[in-house]
Amino acid sequence: MTATVERATHPSGVEAPLVLDFAPPKPLTFRDQLALWGNLGISLFGPITAVYVISTPGGELSLAAAWTALLVGVVLGGLVLGAAAVPAAHTGAPAMANMRGLFGRRGSYLPATLNILQNIGWATVEIVVIATAATAVTTDSLRPLYIVLAGLFATMMAVRPLGSVRTLRKYAVWVVIAASLYLYWQVLRQPLVGTENGSWSGFWLSVDAVIAIVISFAPLAGDYSRHSRSGRAAFAGAALGYGVAAVAFVGLGLVAYFAIQDFSVDPTGALLALPAGAVALVILLVDEIDEAFANIYSTTMSTQNMLATIDRRLLAVVIGALATGLAFVIDLAAYQNFLYLIGAFFVPLFAVVITDYFVVSRRRWELGPDSRMRWGLLVPWLAGFLVYELFNPSTVAGVDGLVARVRDAINFTPPAWIGASAASFLTAAMLTLVVGGLARVRESRPDPEPAEVA
Repeated sequence: MTATVERATHPSGVEAPLVLDFAPPKPLTFRDQLALWGNLGISLFGPITAVYVISTPGGELSLAAAWTALLVGVVLGGLVLGAAAVPAAHTGAPAMANMRGLFGRRGSYLPATLNILQNIGWATVEIVVIATAATAVTTDSLRPLYIVLAGLFATMMAVRPLGSVRTLRKYAVWVVIAASLYLYWQVLRQPLVGTENGSWSGFWLSVDAVIAIVISFAPLAGDYSRHSRSGRAAFAGAALGYGVAAVAFVGLGLVAYFAIQDFSVDPTGALLALPAGAVALVILLVDEIDEAFANIYSTTMSTQNMLATIDRRLLAVVIGALATGLAFVIDLAAYQNFLYLIGAFFVPLFAVVITDYFVVSRRRWELGPDSRMRWGLLVPWLAGFLVYELFNPSTVAGVDGLVARVRDAINFTPPAWIGASAASFLTAAMLTLVVGGLARVRESRPDPEPAEVA
């Protein structure tokens, strides 16, 4: 990365550079990032996730057990998310360009490609969710219009990302908080039934589900924290902003599960049936666009890691149009299974990133065009992915059967005291320490003296 700074002046201030080779401006304060991540954590997926937190393959949790699992998962996942935001705040490089510090310039194309596939996919899913919920408030005949509008607004935000972050802080966050408080008030007015039913069986599976949703944003964190005024602000803004919002919105679903009949069958429909629930949901639907925006913008940043001189605004328009088009044709259930498989790569990857940056490399990464491939770091990444799949096999056809055969061959049964995310992260982190230690030993050895010529 060069030290040249591009400043595109707008009425609201400095914008993000148009190409990768310019150093980024750093206007984002802690409050900006807190608002950004708070808005990303406020999602219609929160109440839906609550159903999976309570109902696990290991059994149904009580309300107390589910809330404990939520808090533990958010704390653990939030620490990883916050730590993932720090390197970019120091280097000024986007998330996937920072992968050059691990795998070199060309090697970074692998995680960047996975992130492109993941982010286009999740942008598409967000557009579909927005359109589906909007039709529940109005009529099915308007679904195509809602898809186009959601894609259009998300793309417009991605064209002007820093301005969008500042708008979220100044205006959107307050309206969304008001709508959220209203929903909480309406849900808590209902009597809670069966809160003591269930048990603590499956507790760690629920913790794993919460960790997974928080860490899923780690591949995006650096694309915004590169504009942070400090590493501390980046860490705290991401960890606290997303963490508090996730607790609030998954927690809303946990309470609603015991307060509203048939909530587990149709969470969105159940909230819609509350008095003035449609008004609150419309506000949350508008806020949901920021998640699609985040995915579209991060796709442009990952693409620029390979095509550094292409204007990010052009990339955002093309990627936004692609996600909008896919929203008309995808099989949502099958597509999400594929996205979960890709997501399994990123839990161990960021274990490698965090461990290497803070411990092994001690905050010294080479990110230039001559950065070298560190082949040994592929070992902890791949090992962590395999551990994740052994604990929580993908449901993608073909992959699930292969994992089942491996589990049978080694007679592996996942322990009840740890989930896939934690096991994968710890495996990758420990192996990164081993690989890093071996590399330091090799580098500290003196060069052998040349042999005497007879």
